[in-house]
Amino acid sequence: MQRLFPAVVLRSLGAALLALALASCSLFPEVKDETAGWSADRLYQTAHEAMMQGNYQRATKLFDQLEARYPYGRYAQQAILESAFANWRANEQAAAIAAADRFIRTYPNHPNVDYAYYLKGLVHFREDQGLIGYVYELDLSERDPKEMRSSFAAFKELTTKFPDSQYYQDSIARMRYLNNAMATYEVKVASYYYKRGAYVAAANRAQGALVNFPQTPANEKALDVLNASYKKLGMTTLAEDTQQILARTYPDSRYLTGASDVRWWQFWRKEEDQFGVQATGSFAERPWWQFW
Repeated sequence: MQRLFPAVVLRSLGAALLALALASCSLFPEVKDETAGWSADRLYQTAHEAMMQGNYQRATKLFDQLEARYPYGRYAQQAILESAFANWRANEQAAAIAAADRFIRTYPNHPNVDYAYYLKGLVHFREDQGLIGYVYELDLSERDPKEMRSSFAAFKELTTKFPDSQYYQDSIARMRYLNNAMATYEVKVASYYYKRGAYVAAANRAQGALVNFPQTPANEKALDVLNASYKKLGMTTLAEDTQQILARTYPDSRYLTGASDVRWWQFWRKEEDQFGVQATGSFAERPWWQFW
Protein backbone atom coordinates (compact mmCIF):
# COMPACT_ATOMS: atom_id res chain seq x y z
CA MET A 1 0.00 0.00 0.00
CA GLN A 2 2.83 2.35 0.80
CA ARG A 3 4.45 1.72 -2.60
CA LEU A 4 1.22 2.64 -4.43
CA PHE A 5 0.69 5.84 -2.46
CA PRO A 6 2.97 8.07 -4.57
CA ALA A 7 1.30 6.89 -7.80
CA VAL A 8 -2.15 7.58 -6.40
CA VAL A 9 -1.09 11.01 -5.26
CA LEU A 10 0.42 11.83 -8.67
CA ARG A 11 -2.73 10.66 -10.49
CA SER A 12 -4.91 12.71 -8.19
CA LEU A 13 -2.70 15.75 -8.56
CA GLY A 14 -2.74 15.40 -12.35
CA ALA A 15 -6.49 15.15 -12.42
CA ALA A 16 -6.81 18.22 -10.22
CA LEU A 17 -4.48 20.25 -12.45
CA LEU A 18 -6.40 19.18 -15.56
CA ALA A 19 -9.70 20.19 -13.99
CA LEU A 20 -8.21 23.53 -12.95
CA ALA A 21 -6.90 24.15 -16.46
CA LEU A 22 -10.28 23.38 -18.00
CA ALA A 23 -12.00 25.62 -15.50
CA SER A 24 -9.61 28.49 -16.14
CA CYS A 25 -10.17 28.20 -19.88
CA SER A 26 -13.85 28.66 -19.38
CA LEU A 27 -13.23 31.83 -17.34
CA PHE A 28 -11.53 33.70 -20.22
CA PRO A 29 -13.38 34.26 -23.48
CA GLU A 30 -11.74 33.11 -26.69
CA VAL A 31 -9.70 35.87 -28.33
CA LYS A 32 -11.10 36.51 -31.79
CA ASP A 33 -9.38 38.18 -34.69
CA GLU A 34 -11.57 41.08 -35.70
CA THR A 35 -10.02 41.10 -39.14
CA ALA A 36 -10.84 37.47 -39.93
CA GLY A 37 -12.43 37.30 -43.34
CA TRP A 38 -11.61 40.91 -44.22
CA SER A 39 -10.80 41.64 -47.82
CA ALA A 40 -7.53 43.26 -48.88
CA ASP A 41 -9.35 46.50 -49.60
CA ARG A 42 -10.97 46.63 -46.15
CA LEU A 43 -7.69 45.82 -44.40
CA TYR A 44 -5.87 48.55 -46.29
CA GLN A 45 -8.55 51.20 -45.82
CA THR A 46 -8.77 50.49 -42.09
CA ALA A 47 -4.99 50.55 -41.67
CA HIS A 48 -4.68 53.74 -43.71
CA GLU A 49 -7.40 55.42 -41.66
CA ALA A 50 -5.68 54.41 -38.41
CA MET A 51 -2.43 55.89 -39.68
CA MET A 52 -4.10 59.13 -40.71
CA GLN A 53 -5.54 59.38 -37.19
CA GLY A 54 -2.10 58.89 -35.64
CA ASN A 55 -2.76 55.38 -34.36
CA TYR A 56 0.51 54.07 -35.78
CA GLN A 57 0.69 50.87 -33.74
CA ARG A 58 -2.70 49.70 -34.98
CA ALA A 59 -1.81 50.78 -38.49
CA THR A 60 1.45 48.80 -38.59
CA LYS A 61 -0.30 45.72 -37.20
CA LEU A 62 -2.99 45.88 -39.88
CA PHE A 63 -0.44 46.55 -42.63
CA ASP A 64 1.53 43.49 -41.51
CA GLN A 65 -1.65 41.38 -41.61
CA LEU A 66 -2.47 42.69 -45.06
CA GLU A 67 0.98 41.86 -46.36
CA ALA A 68 0.88 38.37 -44.83
CA ARG A 69 -2.59 37.47 -46.15
CA TYR A 70 -2.37 39.15 -49.53
CA PRO A 71 1.34 39.18 -50.38
CA TYR A 72 0.78 40.08 -54.02
CA GLY A 73 -0.92 42.99 -55.66
CA ARG A 74 -1.05 46.74 -55.24
CA TYR A 75 -2.41 46.62 -51.69
CA ALA A 76 0.62 44.67 -50.46
CA GLN A 77 2.97 47.12 -52.16
CA GLN A 78 1.19 50.06 -50.63
CA ALA A 79 1.12 48.35 -47.25
CA ILE A 80 4.92 48.02 -47.14
CA LEU A 81 5.49 51.69 -47.95
CA GLU A 82 2.90 53.00 -45.53
CA SER A 83 4.05 50.57 -42.86
CA ALA A 84 7.54 52.02 -43.20
CA PHE A 85 6.16 55.51 -42.67
CA ALA A 86 3.93 54.46 -39.76
CA ASN A 87 6.85 52.73 -38.02
CA TRP A 88 8.96 55.84 -38.48
CA ARG A 89 6.32 58.04 -36.92
CA ALA A 90 5.95 55.51 -34.09
CA ASN A 91 9.71 55.87 -33.39
CA GLU A 92 10.34 52.31 -34.58
CA GLN A 93 13.29 53.26 -36.72
CA ALA A 94 14.66 49.75 -37.27
CA ALA A 95 11.26 48.49 -38.45
CA ALA A 96 10.84 51.51 -40.72
CA ILE A 97 14.21 50.95 -42.39
CA ALA A 98 13.55 47.20 -42.70
CA ALA A 99 10.24 47.88 -44.46
CA ALA A 100 11.82 50.40 -46.81
CA ASP A 101 14.64 47.98 -47.65
CA ARG A 102 12.12 45.17 -48.22
CA PHE A 103 10.20 47.33 -50.67
CA ILE A 104 13.41 48.26 -52.52
CA ARG A 105 14.44 44.59 -52.79
CA THR A 106 10.99 43.34 -53.79
CA TYR A 107 9.96 46.12 -56.17
CA PRO A 108 13.17 47.70 -57.50
CA ASN A 109 11.37 48.99 -60.62
CA HIS A 110 8.27 50.28 -58.86
CA PRO A 111 7.42 53.89 -59.85
CA ASN A 112 7.41 54.88 -56.16
CA VAL A 113 10.63 53.17 -55.12
CA ASP A 114 12.28 56.58 -54.91
CA TYR A 115 10.07 57.30 -51.90
CA ALA A 116 11.53 54.24 -50.11
CA TYR A 117 15.05 55.65 -50.52
CA TYR A 118 13.84 59.08 -49.42
CA LEU A 119 12.17 57.67 -46.32
CA LYS A 120 15.35 55.79 -45.39
CA GLY A 121 17.23 59.06 -45.56
CA LEU A 122 14.65 60.77 -43.37
CA VAL A 123 14.73 58.02 -40.74
CA HIS A 124 18.51 58.27 -40.39
CA PHE A 125 18.40 62.05 -40.66
CA ARG A 126 16.51 62.38 -37.39
CA GLU A 127 16.98 58.90 -35.96
CA ASP A 128 18.41 59.81 -32.55
CA GLN A 129 16.61 63.10 -31.99
CA GLY A 130 13.31 61.56 -30.89
CA LEU A 131 10.34 63.70 -29.96
CA ILE A 132 12.41 66.66 -28.76
CA GLY A 133 13.97 66.93 -32.20
CA TYR A 134 10.63 67.96 -33.64
CA VAL A 135 10.22 70.70 -31.03
CA TYR A 136 13.77 72.01 -30.99
CA GLU A 137 16.07 71.62 -33.98
CA LEU A 138 19.14 69.92 -32.59
CA ASP A 139 22.57 70.49 -34.07
CA LEU A 140 23.31 67.47 -36.23
CA SER A 141 27.04 68.02 -35.80
CA GLU A 142 26.60 66.89 -32.19
CA ARG A 143 25.23 63.53 -33.29
CA ASP A 144 26.80 60.16 -33.94
CA PRO A 145 28.29 60.55 -37.44
CA LYS A 146 27.23 56.99 -38.31
CA GLU A 147 23.61 58.09 -38.66
CA MET A 148 24.60 61.13 -40.69
CA ARG A 149 26.60 58.93 -43.07
CA SER A 150 23.70 56.49 -43.44
CA SER A 151 21.29 59.32 -44.16
CA PHE A 152 23.67 60.87 -46.70
CA ALA A 153 24.12 57.49 -48.43
CA ALA A 154 20.36 56.99 -48.80
CA PHE A 155 19.82 60.47 -50.23
CA LYS A 156 22.82 60.08 -52.53
CA GLU A 157 21.49 56.79 -53.89
CA LEU A 158 18.14 58.45 -54.55
CA THR A 159 19.64 61.44 -56.36
CA THR A 160 21.94 59.21 -58.40
CA LYS A 161 19.28 56.73 -59.50
CA PHE A 162 16.32 59.09 -59.75
CA PRO A 163 17.44 62.56 -60.93
CA ASP A 164 13.84 63.33 -61.97
CA SER A 165 12.32 62.37 -58.62
CA GLN A 166 10.10 64.87 -56.87
CA TYR A 167 12.32 64.29 -53.83
CA TYR A 168 15.52 65.19 -55.69
CA GLN A 169 15.80 68.84 -54.67
CA ASP A 170 14.92 68.19 -51.05
CA SER A 171 17.45 65.34 -50.91
CA ILE A 172 20.15 67.59 -52.35
CA ALA A 173 19.45 70.20 -49.67
CA ARG A 174 19.62 67.59 -46.92
CA MET A 175 22.84 66.14 -48.34
CA ARG A 176 24.38 69.59 -48.30
CA TYR A 177 23.30 70.08 -44.70
CA LEU A 178 24.63 66.65 -43.71
CA ASN A 179 27.92 67.28 -45.48
CA ASN A 180 28.34 70.51 -43.52
CA ALA A 181 27.37 68.77 -40.28
CA MET A 182 29.85 65.92 -40.79
CA ALA A 183 32.60 68.43 -41.57
CA THR A 184 31.77 70.36 -38.42
CA TYR A 185 31.88 67.17 -36.39
CA GLU A 186 35.37 66.36 -37.66
CA VAL A 187 36.64 69.87 -36.86
CA LYS A 188 35.14 69.74 -33.38
CA VAL A 189 37.02 66.49 -32.79
CA ALA A 190 40.21 68.13 -34.10
CA SER A 191 39.69 71.06 -31.70
CA TYR A 192 39.16 68.61 -28.86
CA TYR A 193 42.49 66.92 -29.60
CA TYR A 194 44.25 70.26 -29.86
CA LYS A 195 42.98 71.49 -26.49
CA ARG A 196 44.32 68.32 -24.89
CA GLY A 197 47.75 68.61 -26.43
CA ALA A 198 47.36 65.83 -28.99
CA TYR A 199 48.67 68.01 -31.79
CA VAL A 200 49.45 65.23 -34.27
CA ALA A 201 45.93 63.84 -33.94
CA ALA A 202 44.49 67.35 -34.21
CA ALA A 203 46.43 68.07 -37.39
CA ASN A 204 45.45 64.75 -38.96
CA ARG A 205 41.77 65.27 -38.12
CA ALA A 206 41.73 68.84 -39.41
CA GLN A 207 43.52 67.82 -42.59
CA GLY A 208 41.02 64.99 -43.06
CA ALA A 209 38.14 67.44 -42.74
CA LEU A 210 39.66 69.63 -45.45
CA VAL A 211 40.24 66.71 -47.80
CA ASN A 212 36.96 64.84 -47.25
CA PHE A 213 34.66 67.84 -46.89
CA PRO A 214 35.96 70.60 -49.17
CA GLN A 215 34.08 73.87 -49.62
CA THR A 216 32.17 73.56 -46.36
CA PRO A 217 31.81 76.29 -43.71
CA ALA A 218 33.94 74.27 -41.28
CA ASN A 219 36.99 74.56 -43.54
CA GLU A 220 37.84 77.95 -42.06
CA LYS A 221 38.13 76.53 -38.55
CA ALA A 222 39.91 73.43 -39.87
CA LEU A 223 42.66 75.62 -41.36
CA ASP A 224 42.98 77.47 -38.08
CA VAL A 225 43.34 74.24 -36.10
CA LEU A 226 45.80 72.87 -38.64
CA ASN A 227 47.88 76.04 -38.50
CA ALA A 228 47.94 76.07 -34.69
CA SER A 229 48.83 72.37 -34.55
CA TYR A 230 51.76 72.80 -36.95
CA LYS A 231 53.06 75.66 -34.82
CA LYS A 232 52.90 73.52 -31.69
CA LEU A 233 54.73 70.73 -33.49
CA GLY A 234 57.44 73.12 -34.66
CA MET A 235 56.56 72.67 -38.33
CA THR A 236 57.09 76.33 -39.20
CA THR A 237 56.97 76.03 -42.98
CA LEU A 238 53.72 74.04 -42.96
CA ALA A 239 52.22 76.49 -40.47
CA GLU A 240 53.10 79.47 -42.68
CA ASP A 241 51.70 77.75 -45.78
CA THR A 242 48.47 76.94 -43.94
CA GLN A 243 48.11 80.51 -42.73
CA GLN A 244 48.60 81.82 -46.25
CA ILE A 245 45.87 79.49 -47.51
CA LEU A 246 43.60 80.69 -44.72
CA ALA A 247 44.32 84.33 -45.59
CA ARG A 248 43.68 83.83 -49.31
CA THR A 249 40.55 81.76 -48.82
CA TYR A 250 39.05 83.70 -45.93
CA PRO A 251 40.65 87.18 -45.96
CA ASP A 252 38.24 88.49 -43.32
CA SER A 253 38.48 85.42 -41.10
CA ARG A 254 38.10 86.13 -37.42
CA TYR A 255 40.94 83.64 -36.88
CA LEU A 256 43.18 86.22 -38.58
CA THR A 257 41.61 89.47 -37.37
CA GLY A 258 40.77 88.27 -33.87
CA ALA A 259 37.23 89.66 -34.21
CA SER A 260 34.39 87.84 -32.52
CA ASP A 261 30.96 87.12 -33.98
CA VAL A 262 29.50 86.66 -30.50
CA ARG A 263 27.48 89.65 -29.29
CA TRP A 264 28.23 90.91 -25.78
CA TRP A 265 24.82 89.82 -24.55
CA GLN A 266 25.20 86.28 -25.95
CA PHE A 267 27.41 85.27 -23.07
CA TRP A 268 26.32 81.64 -23.25
CA ARG A 269 27.73 81.17 -26.75
CA LYS A 270 31.28 80.00 -27.30
CA GLU A 271 33.68 81.04 -30.02
CA GLU A 272 34.00 77.51 -31.33
CA ASP A 273 30.23 77.34 -31.80
CA GLN A 274 30.37 80.02 -34.50
CA PHE A 275 31.47 77.78 -37.35
CA GLY A 276 30.04 74.83 -39.16
CA VAL A 277 26.51 74.09 -40.27
CA GLN A 278 24.78 76.94 -42.01
CA ALA A 279 21.35 77.32 -43.55
CA THR A 280 21.10 75.38 -46.81
CA GLY A 281 17.55 76.21 -47.91
CA SER A 282 14.14 75.10 -46.81
CA PHE A 283 13.25 71.43 -46.85
CA ALA A 284 10.23 70.11 -48.68
CA GLU A 285 6.92 70.60 -46.93
CA ARG A 286 4.42 68.33 -48.65
CA PRO A 287 1.85 65.87 -47.34
CA TRP A 288 3.77 62.64 -46.76
CA TRP A 289 1.23 60.52 -48.56
CA GLN A 290 1.74 62.35 -51.84
CA PHE A 291 4.66 60.16 -52.85
CA TRP A 292 2.96 59.14 -56.04
